[in-house]
Amino acid sequence: MNYRKLGRTGFEVSDMAHGLWGMSGWSGSDDQDSLRALQLAVDLGCNFFDTAWAYGEGKSDGLLGQILAKNAEKRLYAASKIPPKNDKWPGSSQDKYTDVFPADHVFKYADLIRKQLGVDSIDVLQLHVWDDTWTDNPEFRKTVEKLKSDGTIRFFGLSLNRWEPANGVKAIKTGLVDAVQVIYNIFDQSPGDELFPLCEELNIGVIARVPLDEGSLGGKMTRDTRFPESDWRSKYFGSENLSQTISRVEKLKGALPNSMSLPEMALRFVLSSPVVSTTIVGMRDTDHVRQNIAMSDAGSLDAKLLQQLKNHRWDRKPEPWSD
Repeated sequence: MNYRKLGRTGFEVSDMAHGLWGMSGWSGSDDQDSLRALQLAVDLGCNFFDTAWAYGEGKSDGLLGQILAKNAEKRLYAASKIPPKNDKWPGSSQDKYTDVFPADHVFKYADLIRKQLGVDSIDVLQLHVWDDTWTDNPEFRKTVEKLKSDGTIRFFGLSLNRWEPANGVKAIKTGLVDAVQVIYNIFDQSPGDELFPLCEELNIGVIARVPLDEGSLGGKMTRDTRFPESDWRSKYFGSENLSQTISRVEKLKGALPNSMSLPEMALRFVLSSPVVSTTIVGMRDTDHVRQNIAMSDAGSLDAKLLQQLKNHRWDRKPEPWSD
């Protein structure tokens, strides 16, 4: 396992992070399988774990709390997220900051998350949605500063809206943000335009999420793939998105080196960016853990292949089905 600095936090985090969303919000998850996968990740050197209250109303925070307690002798890092009070994803300029993240709501959920994790101070606490029009609201600054001064959190971050990586730049420039979580993969390369250079300049930790495009870059989906209605992916990979996604995946397979799988190429693409501190991969079983964590040691892709993959950039705009 390789480790990188999470920006100015100083945390030395594994470049492969374990994401817990699939353990609570996707179909086919089993708690005991999830716990075994989490423990194996720890045993293989993973020390950064991404969760959120919205993942099962605190369920994934609780699963991670069990792992933290079981491995108390190891320095494991927990990153979680505060849900929007208005229960709207993504964040929007049409909503007032104080309707989405009023101070009492943020403090309430920060305490709930702490209890589920079983910690005194949360390593990285993020707002689960964001819109840069909220930046100048004085309650935003007061809330973040109080979370830190009270010791409720060590560092603060933002989880940026899907396909809006620049919608966070203004907040980052306030100095309040220590880490930012953003979608970045072979299709979604736009964070490299404005966000990544700013994060590099200001030493902001970059947590890259969705490296496999919610599963399409795992290479197993087809135009006939269907998910249960209760599974979030049934909406994301509905009729408006599935077919065009599969077409792009099939085209992308033409760039695959003979000795490489599609998920390997996808993960190593993300890790090829020196600005990325860690990338979140959902790993619900031990086989996934072994396969994905091995990508850390595989290293970056060669320059020629990276140049070729730039042609597969897919600039998208948020749609009703995408969040």
